[in-house]
Amino acid sequence: MRRLSSVFFLCMALVLVIGATAAVGAKPVLKVGTSADFPPFEFQDEKTGAFLGFDIDLIRAIGAAAGMEVQIVNTAWDGLIPGLLTGNYDCIMSAMTITDDRLKAVAFSDPYVSAGQVIVTQAKDSSIQTVEDLEGKKISVQIGTTGDLAASDIKNAIVKRFNMAPDAIQEVRNGGAAACIIDLAVAAEIAQEYKDIKFGEPFTMEYYGIAIRKNNADLVKKINKALASIKVSGEYDKIYADWFGQN
Repeated sequence: MRRLSSVFFLCMALVLVIGATAAVGAKPVLKVGTSADFPPFEFQDEKTGAFLGFDIDLIRAIGAAAGMEVQIVNTAWDGLIPGLLTGNYDCIMSAMTITDDRLKAVAFSDPYVSAGQVIVTQAKDSSIQTVEDLEGKKISVQIGTTGDLAASDIKNAIVKRFNMAPDAIQEVRNGGAAACIIDLAVAAEIAQEYKDIKFGEPFTMEYYGIAIRKNNADLVKKINKALASIKVSGEYDKIYADWFGQN
C-alpha cells in the first residue's frame, strides 16, 4: 500500500511538472474586439464564419510578432469602446479612426493606415459632386463613425443611421438616401460588386489606429513595437498588397 501510494504521488508530481511547463510555454492571449461587418477591413466568411480582412490579417501578424495568441471577439460597432473599457477584450482592431473625442476615452497605437471619407451616390446621379451638394439631402451612414460625424455637420441634412456599413450603401441603391458618406476603401470594395453606385475623391484625411485602454501603456508599447517590426520586415506591405494592391 505504501509503495502504491509512492508511485501514485510520483505520477501526480510529474503531471504537475508537465502542466506547469506547458503553462510557462503557452503564449499570452490578446483578445481583440472588432465589428466584422466592414469589408475589406473585417468581415466573416458566409460559409465558414471565419474572420477575414486587412485588419484581421494585420492584427494576427502583430500578435505573432509580439509573441501573443490573437482571439477575435465580434462586437457591434457602437459597443466596441464600451466593451474595451469594461475589459471584454484588450484592444480594438476595427478600422477605427483616431479622433480627439476617442482619445479622451482610449489610447491608440501608432497609425497603421491612412483613410478618408467619400460620397457614394447612384451611378446615374450627376447632381452631387461635393459636400455642399448634400445640403438638405438624405444621407445614409454607419452609426457612430466619422462618416456619421461628417454628415451631421452638413446643413439641413437628414441623416439616416445604420448599424452596418453595407446597409448604409444599400439605402442609396434603393433610393432611400441621396448619398452615403463612408470610408474610401469600403466604398471601393462594395462598388466592385455593385456597378449602380459611384464615389469620388476623399474629402477628409484620417488615420486608423488600434484602440487600447489608457491604463495599459505596456500593451500600447508592445503593439507599436510589433507594428514597426512587421513594417520593417515587409510583412505589412504584403498584407496591404493582398487586400488593396501595391502600397
